[in-house]
Amino acid sequence: MLKLFRFFILFILLQNLHANNDDLNFKLIKKGIQDDNTLLIVGGIQGDEPGGFMAASLIATHYEITKGSVWIVPNLNFNSIIKRSRGPFGDMNRKFAYISKEDPDFLDVKRIKELIKKPEVKLILNLHDGSGYFRKKHIDKEHSPYKWGQSSIIDQATLNVPVYGNLEEIGKRICEKVNANLIRKEDIYHLHNTKTKLGDKEMEKTLTYYAINNGKAAFGNEASKELPVHERTYYHLLALEEYMTIMGIEFKRKFDLQPLALRNVIDNDIYISFYDDKIRLPLSQVRSYISYFPIKKDGIIDFKPSSPVMTVVKNSNSTYAIHYGNRKLSVLEPDYLEVSEKKESVKFKIDGKEQSVEVGSLIDVSKSFYVFPNNYRVNVIGYVNKSHKNEAGIKIEKDEIIKRFSLDRKGQIYRVEFYNKTDNKFAGMVLVKFTKKLFDEVVSNEAGKVPAKL
Repeated sequence: MLKLFRFFILFILLQNLHANNDDLNFKLIKKGIQDDNTLLIVGGIQGDEPGGFMAASLIATHYEITKGSVWIVPNLNFNSIIKRSRGPFGDMNRKFAYISKEDPDFLDVKRIKELIKKPEVKLILNLHDGSGYFRKKHIDKEHSPYKWGQSSIIDQATLNVPVYGNLEEIGKRICEKVNANLIRKEDIYHLHNTKTKLGDKEMEKTLTYYAINNGKAAFGNEASKELPVHERTYYHLLALEEYMTIMGIEFKRKFDLQPLALRNVIDNDIYISFYDDKIRLPLSQVRSYISYFPIKKDGIIDFKPSSPVMTVVKNSNSTYAIHYGNRKLSVLEPDYLEVSEKKESVKFKIDGKEQSVEVGSLIDVSKSFYVFPNNYRVNVIGYVNKSHKNEAGIKIEKDEIIKRFSLDRKGQIYRVEFYNKTDNKFAGMVLVKFTKKLFDEVVSNEAGKVPAKL
């Protein structure tokens, strides 16, 4: 009875979450030139497996498909990702043989089934992070046939379909590709044939077996949960690139496929913008709590994330949380106001040099900045010399701004907000980043100059 009560409470909470946050519906991202040889990549069916959904999201954001067709669903169970759970309503990957219409996961399962059955989709890849290290013979509790990590999964050896039916051969090729690029010997990949038809009742309920039964080549790819997220993502991407090569899909990526470079992309190449880019917030070092953040009076927050596994959720206490995969990056305390439709450039003097700066930009400053008087009231958040209501026309240096008002934990990035003088509507902000390195270079260069002869 207690379990039923807990499920009911969780159901109500997540129904409210869905009702107020349409962005929790999973996204389908189509890349390349669409054809009848499409690869469908699925991540996030189980939300506690970030290597899988992070790899899928990077294919969506950091890869260019130059030949062929790739469809990506990076966040199939977005509720599960945000909750960092296997599934708030049970394991979604056990709902493909049967699911009740009353199940909160019903619509998402129905949608992904429809995508799987699309005639142009020829191969489906479901990305997972599995426990331990799969080995065909028992070695110890973390290396055994009962573990799933570091394996290429097939349900059967062959499938009678026009293309990619040689499942075992393809799976072995994936393992060879990954094993030629291991970080360490322990990470070796093995082919894992679950032989689902022979009576594996659990595997009969999965997405890949549903795809097989609908005449589609389907594979699982498992990285080990024993590895850090960027290394799991690395192994998933190695496998993904080989699947694309097998299908004749060509691509370019924006980074070197090396573990440390990948960690940098995952952790640092992230941002979110609001209200038609009037605000562009870098997130790599963002503070966990930001006060007085501009939010429309109606409570609707329009945003564009840099990653499809990033979203903004309204909390029960009316704050807004920025989620990136399993991580809650920051909580925004709203400052409700009217938002202007206009987006313009503003004239700044940065370290003595005049330049036009578009609202929504981030600018580097070594010593000081100055906003020329204009049609806006200027508010530098945290500026302590409050002798004026409008801070345009004032030269401002870093030590005149209270550090705790910075947007980042390092105390480098500060808000310069603009409001229309006529109606006081919020017009956007420019972020000022004080970079000590730049200032030191300026001082060094000045000190190194040969003095003029007297």
